[in-house]
Amino acid sequence: MTTTAPPGADAVTAPAGDRPGRPRGIGRGRTGKGPGLVFVLPFLLVFALFLVWPVVHGLWLSLTDSSLALRDTTFVGFDNYAEAFGDPDVWSSLGNTVVFTAASSVPLVLIALGMALLVHSGLAGQWVWRLAFFAPYLLPVTVVTLIWTWLYQPEVGLANQFLDALGLGPVGWLSDEAVAMWAIAALTVWWTVGFNFLLYLAALQSLPASSYEAAALDGAGAWRRLWSVTLPQLRRTTVLVAMLQILASLKVFDQIYILTKGGPNGSTRPVLEYVYDVGFTGYRLGYASAVSYLFFALVIVVSLVQLRLFRQED
Repeated sequence: MTTTAPPGADAVTAPAGDRPGRPRGIGRGRTGKGPGLVFVLPFLLVFALFLVWPVVHGLWLSLTDSSLALRDTTFVGFDNYAEAFGDPDVWSSLGNTVVFTAASSVPLVLIALGMALLVHSGLAGQWVWRLAFFAPYLLPVTVVTLIWTWLYQPEVGLANQFLDALGLGPVGWLSDEAVAMWAIAALTVWWTVGFNFLLYLAALQSLPASSYEAAALDGAGAWRRLWSVTLPQLRRTTVLVAMLQILASLKVFDQIYILTKGGPNGSTRPVLEYVYDVGFTGYRLGYASAVSYLFFALVIVVSLVQLRLFRQED
């Protein structure tokens, strides 16, 4: 007797992996993580070697009396942190850092915005203006400081020659305690304003033209369009630029160290230079690590506050 299989019997008895329309290997617990891990592993090794390990080792050093001059290391707990809180040099260098941050961040935001508005307005010779505004940012710090060292020369510098032409006396740009930090801030503005200029220019070019057309139909002039249309739409970009600039200014080191090495009389020495002096001139690696981690905590707090403000603006 011949028997016929009921309809659909083949589909019921066929193995799940052999069903038509389903690639082999799917649904059998194979996630495909193996090849991905092979590609990620070199980065993880480099990340752990050059970032995670230095952070952990530096934290350990901050809890010891480690020194470049002594081989033996003793665990001292939080003594370095307690000493840092009572160290007047730490507070004075922190004050210098805050002064530099305020003196450089505000003009770096306002001047960059003005430059971007000028270029975006359709000024003739667009490429010349863009190149002139952004070119200083491409220069290395050593070249920038060399240029401004000559500009600030007391006898032959262009800055004092300009003051002399106005009938004013010479200024010790890098030797006067009341002027040196402001002179370094001016150098920093000239050098780094090009990056913020590009951020603002990109934001201006992405603004919808319909907003300006509607404002023009309502009879708004150029200034009214600037204050009521352009600037409100640039609020998020301004918050971003200010956040990036404040963090960059807090970490200032290069130009100050090359120009004044923290002088005169420590009036321009920032926190990072104090950490360098204590660690590599005073040979106190443990104490320098503690000061650097306190400053790192301060930067984290500032970053979180700015991030919260940015989210509120968003």
